[in-house]
Amino acid sequence: MTWSEIFGVFTKPLFQMGQTWVSLSTMVEFVVVVALVVLLSRLVRRLLRTRVLAHTKLDPGQQYSIARIVSYIVLVLGLIIGLETVGVNLSSLAVVAGALGVGIGFGLQNIVSNFVSGLIILAERPIQIGDRIDLGNNTVGKVERIGARATHVLTNDNIVVIVPNSEFVTSRVVNWTHIDPRVRFRINIGVGYGSDPHVVEKLLLEIADANPAVLKNPSPTVVFKGFGESSLNFELRIWSADMTHRAGALDSQVNFAIWDKFKEHGIEIPFPQRDLHLKDPLRVEVKSV
Repeated sequence: MTWSEIFGVFTKPLFQMGQTWVSLSTMVEFVVVVALVVLLSRLVRRLLRTRVLAHTKLDPGQQYSIARIVSYIVLVLGLIIGLETVGVNLSSLAVVAGALGVGIGFGLQNIVSNFVSGLIILAERPIQIGDRIDLGNNTVGKVERIGARATHVLTNDNIVVIVPNSEFVTSRVVNWTHIDPRVRFRINIGVGYGSDPHVVEKLLLEIADANPAVLKNPSPTVVFKGFGESSLNFELRIWSADMTHRAGALDSQVNFAIWDKFKEHGIEIPFPQRDLHLKDPLRVEVKSV
């Protein structure tokens, strides 16, 4: 087969799209253009984050959002320019757009919904990279990546939960660090009725002040919750910005300190007790053998 014959095979029209004839060479050029545009979009995003936005006063979440949106714009514009360069008349794609609309109506609505939701998340920023969020069902973790279709949430167990973007727009999500990284922790403790409440308050505040992860401002506080069935109930309220992503570790540290401090000062941590009253006397017969 000669070069002219090979060239003829590549340039031979295969089918018509609107008013444009599509050949094998057109499809190859289209694939190359798409690959180059995707690479260009990723390169622009990376350069913006590492070379341009990294030297600004914007927080990492804002930098990520701006870089993502700009990369999407570059991707769309690049595809339009690339198609025009290949020779595809965009006005001839009306039929394809109509067919795509039908496809969206039957099965692609979730994909489009997630993509649009991703744009809303990047624009409104209800969640950002690095935020600690609670999705319910004991799913709590750190936002690692906001993609076009889904968001990656890394839990403390080093498990990545991939969440469709539409869930962040249509469902309720608890964001621990959206506005302020400081979070208040509540630790409940009960002591025996023989304990002095003022001494308990003093010891709990000493425990909070001794922990380096507990903020001095806002200052720790102790609330006397009330009189339980077998204990005086208190609540230690502390603030922390460093332990937001390790809330369980902070609770554990404080509980250990409470145990040691109360044991040192002889303060009892009671357990539930019940008094049993018998209505009728109980007869016990003893038989000798």
